[in-house]
Parts: sequence; structure tokens; C-alpha cells
Amino acid sequence: MPSTTVGKYLIHRLENAGLQHIFGIPGDYVLSFYDLLVDSKLEIIGTCTEIGAGFAADAYARVNGLGAMCITYCVGGLNAINAVAGAYAEKSPLIVISGAPGLKERRRSPLLHHAVKDFHTQLQIYQQVTVAAAAIEDPSTAPKLIDDCILACERHKRPVYIEIPRDIVALPCSTPKPIERENQKSDAKALKEAIEETSSMLKAAKRCMILGGVEIHRYGLQNDLIKLVEATGIPIASTLLGKSIISERHPNYLGVYEGGMGEEEVRRAVEGSDCLLILGAFMTDVNLGIYTARLDESKTINATSELITIKHHHYNGIKLGDFINGLKRNLTQDKKIKTIKYKSKSIKEHKDKPFKIRPNKPCTVQRLFERINDYLDEDSIVICDIGDSLFGAADLTIHRRTEFLSPAFYTSMGFAVPAAIGSQIGTKHLRPIVFVGDGAFQMTGMELSTVASYGLNPIIFVLNNKGYTTERFISDGPYNDIHEWAYHLVPQILRKGWGCEVKTEGELEEALVTARSNTSSFSIINIHLDKLDHSKALARLGKRLSKQLGGKA
Repeated sequence: MPSTTVGKYLIHRLENAGLQHIFGIPGDYVLSFYDLLVDSKLEIIGTCTEIGAGFAADAYARVNGLGAMCITYCVGGLNAINAVAGAYAEKSPLIVISGAPGLKERRRSPLLHHAVKDFHTQLQIYQQVTVAAAAIEDPSTAPKLIDDCILACERHKRPVYIEIPRDIVALPCSTPKPIERENQKSDAKALKEAIEETSSMLKAAKRCMILGGVEIHRYGLQNDLIKLVEATGIPIASTLLGKSIISERHPNYLGVYEGGMGEEEVRRAVEGSDCLLILGAFMTDVNLGIYTARLDESKTINATSELITIKHHHYNGIKLGDFINGLKRNLTQDKKIKTIKYKSKSIKEHKDKPFKIRPNKPCTVQRLFERINDYLDEDSIVICDIGDSLFGAADLTIHRRTEFLSPAFYTSMGFAVPAAIGSQIGTKHLRPIVFVGDGAFQMTGMELSTVASYGLNPIIFVLNNKGYTTERFISDGPYNDIHEWAYHLVPQILRKGWGCEVKTEGELEEALVTARSNTSSFSIINIHLDKLDHSKALARLGKRLSKQLGGKA
């Protein structure tokens, strides 16, 4: 039988899956595989840290449908684990490739560098944060293990892990055959019954609503969702993690639902619905406004890629896309659903209330995001780190779709700057608009070196409030304060980029104009804020929680 090598087989499968870039940092256990990557069609994007590579590859996957990273054994793999865990939690399809000590050298010397407990420690750890994990230790089984991992990644939209000992990379294995992708079909009877039960509830309702979530992004169902919305006329809101599932200028779009953290009009529309169709959403504490949501299960249809729940009935074996398309066909056979028509507040405000600059007034979080709403254009992709960078950005109007990235469920700090790399490397026409707190920037901000190296041009807004403001609202103490950096001077260290310091709205306006015109490199804007300044969303959350706890509103 014709043969190739294990390393070349894996690269062929990566290219065949549509990947054009791979993120990572080399190390001696993976250098032979890196040599093969250099000779392949894949472009290696070297980052400053492995966790930076993980966040970048995660963002790349969210925008392009699949991402990959390649790191060395343990010191690299374990450094990346947090980013991979976030990708698993938020259903991002990421392929993790790691080198490992050779099988022969393991027999000669068990005390090899980078080892922790035994030679399968890293594999066992990754089994907890991936949907499939394999160590390629026999060339004859390598093709099947590699194919199984890649197919699992594509099917479940979650990370997989492939480990290759360095003396296995060049060993011969069978030549790749056409990959056999399983054509999963819905259980016809379950699908028909679920559609009929859902349709009956929606047709009987007077105030039905759709709440869309992150799986619409992951499974590429945006067009299917829009067709359902436009065919039925049902108004739609999104969860925070699912923000930008459709253009937020769409007349049926109301805004982000996040319980008491969200806009009151959106909260009333969702919680006041007599039939709520939830599509592809994770019902997490953050998506539900930290336990301030009030959803009636008896009036809810909750459909995900894994399970459809209608009141207390459960349907398995149904593909989410089949369910959405089946509903569209069923609901539009006669006439549109009867439901309340809402005026999209975000569109109205955007048209009727242009931002008026107050040149000498100090910058605030609320005013910053109000100004940014006018600053975004068709080629912007908004990337938010956790904290008020995310909560404040929740009220932004995203022009198209899948142009808003954040770790809104796993909520790991340090996501945003590396994510700017992954989002722009594979989609050059999109310009990242990045919001990151000063604490999160200190964790991964030096990935701007990678940004500079590859000629990317994100605009980075550092919300500099000298510490962890979200935590200050939970429990304030000196542990929430951090050492202040001159963030705007980072370009001097990197010898590339442009930066400035902003304290007033007038200075912000000048910075926005300069950053927009600086298309050849990154821009970093150091925005000084009062340490207790906060977004509307945090204020709304505090008010709602205060009412729940019996305090003053």
C-alpha cells in the first residue's frame, strides 16, 4: 500500500479541513513537525506565549470555523490549557497538536525534561478539556486516530488533542484516503413531533419571542435563523455569548437579553413572552444576568445541538439546523405568526441621537461606548475581554454578524489582545476594535509583539481604572488594585505601532481620528477612568440585585 509519514498525514488532513494558519511556539519535542509545517501550505503564526497562541487560535476558529495550534510537551501544552478549556466551555472547534518525548528515549531515560508525573500526564489532563484526545504511538493506527479527532472537532465544535512523540513524526503510514464524514441525520419521527409541538405553541401565542445563542455562530446557522425570523415576523434577542448572530440593525432585533443586566425593554419583551423559542443558547449565569433572569419553563422551547426541551418533554437525535428549517416551513404554510411588533431601540437611538462631544469632560465607560457605537463600520470586528469591557460593549450595535467575540461564559481574562491576532490573520478585511481592562492587558498584552510582527492593525482601547472594577462591585479591597503601566508607550518598546493617552472626551475624539487613519500598524489608546466608574450594565445589575436582596434600588 502506498505510504506517507505520520507528520505529513496530519498536515494533509489540516489542509484538507480548510486551515490556512496554525498558531504556536516551537520546542525541541515538536521541531521535526515544525519543519514539515514550514514546507506545507499552512502559515505558522508564532506568538509570545502558548496561552496567547490558544486564545488566537480560538478566535480564528470562531471567525473561520476551525482553528489549530501546535506546541511542545508539558511546558507548552500545560501553559495553553486555560485557553483550550475556554474553547471547550464555549464550543470553539480547536485542534491542539503537541510534540512529546520519543518512545525509544523514554525507555532509555525516564527522567526526560518537561516531564511531570509520567509520559501520559499531559494526555490525561487534555482529556478533561477536549471532546477527543489521542497519543499517536503506533504509525499503523495513526490515520484513524487523526481522522477521528478531526471529525470529532468538526462535529461537536469543541477542541481535540493530538500528541505525537518526536520519533513517530517521520515514520511511514498509509496514504490519506477521502475522509469519511458522517452525514448525521435527524431522527425523522422525533423531528416531526418536536416541530409540531413547537409550532402549536407559537401559533397559539400572542407575544412569542426568539432568543438566539452561540450555537447559531458555531454551526453556521445565521442564514437559517434570519429566514425563520423574516418568514414569521417573530422578534429576536440574543444572549451575551451569542451577540451578533444577526445584524443588530435588523428590524426584528431587539438587543441582548441578560436578565437584570440588560436593557429593561429587552428584559420585558423576553420575560413577558408567552412562548419563548430559545435556539442554540447556553443558559449560563452570565447569559442570565447573574441569576436576575426570570424565565417561565412552561412557556419555553429550548433547542440546542444536543437536546430539544419543550416544557417538560425532551427530544434527542435532532440537528439544530433541521429543527430551525422545519419550523420555518411549518409556520409559514398558512400565514405569519401573530405577535407583538417591537421597535428596535438600538436602531432608533443610532439614527435620532448622534453623539455630541463634551471636549473638556472626563472620559467615562458609558460615554466611551456611546461614542464607539458611531465609530464602528461594516469592516469592524469587536473583541472584548471580560469585565466592564464586555458589559459596556453589550450595548453596541454590531452591523453584520459574527463580528463580536468575547469569553462571555468561561470569562477568562486575557482573551482579547491575542484574539485580535486570530480574528484578523484569517480575515484581513476585518479590523479588530479591542476593549481590554488594564488587569487583563497585563496578562497577555505583550502579544502586541505578535500583532506588530505580522503587520496587523487592531485598535486597542485599554480601560485603565487601576485595577479590577467588576470585583470592586462584589467585594472591594486592596487586592483589586494593580500597578499602573504607561500602556500608550508600548509602541516605543516594540518599535512599531502608535499610542496615546486619553483623559477627556476631546482627547478621545482626536485619538479616534488618528487611530482610524493609522492602517499600517496597531493603535493603543490608554483611557484613564475613575476606579469606580462603570457601565450601564453593571449599574443595572446592581439595581436589580439590590431589589432582590431587599435593599434600596
